[in-house]
Amino acid sequence: MPRFALKIEYHGAPFAGWQRQSGQPSVQEAVEVALRRLEPEAPGIAAAGRTDAGVHATGQVAHCDLAKGWDPFRLAEALNWHLKPQPVAILAAARVADDFHARFSAIERRYLFRLIQRRAPVTHDRGLVWQVQNPLDLAAMQAGAAHLVGHHDFTTFRSTMCQAASPVKTLDEIAISAHPVPQGTEYRFTLRARSFLHNQVRSIVGTLERVGAGAWAPEDVRRALQAKNRAACGPVCPPQGLYLTGVGYPEDPFA
Repeated sequence: MPRFALKIEYHGAPFAGWQRQSGQPSVQEAVEVALRRLEPEAPGIAAAGRTDAGVHATGQVAHCDLAKGWDPFRLAEALNWHLKPQPVAILAAARVADDFHARFSAIERRYLFRLIQRRAPVTHDRGLVWQVQNPLDLAAMQAGAAHLVGHHDFTTFRSTMCQAASPVKTLDEIAISAHPVPQGTEYRFTLRARSFLHNQVRSIVGTLERVGAGAWAPEDVRRALQAKNRAACGPVCPPQGLYLTGVGYPEDPFA
């Protein structure tokens, strides 16, 4: 059966997450239903990452096996037709080798977290950002984030429900930038690693927000990491500001 990779964008608000769940809407189910409109016997799909309820994606990748040798452009167009009106879009489709696997072939995941600081409620970005009211210190957050880059035991920054075999991960990058918005500032947290633990990004951003607000010192982030204790973590920030923006492979299937 020909194997195809799909690059997928979605608004996470209506879904209980990527993964199919009994009795709850999921992005995986939405895409599989669309696929079975094209091929009723199409098997299930696998994705690079299982985003949580409310989390968005601009560059999720999944693969599927189909009976027909579809033209990739026509496959994407047909899937988008059947996905309407749900907030899910196939940005691109590509024929890939039979041993390509969206999850296990991946060598990098990239996430973006958007945080807006201003007093007035957000309007256009409602449901797409985390909003706080008090000013944040960008330099302090950057200093705190520096303690997390590299190869560490991230027990402090993972959910107690995390099913990963080990809490040890290598965080390749955390970049934080500030961008003006009307009467406020948007802070963008970019994180890059081969893989992430459950709730790792939201735990890190929630902790760094406390640093920016002055409740924590940058050095407190290092102490929390070294504690290897979930209780030492700062608050976990809400999901609506988080985006899976890209997945890296040895060769880009969509190039």
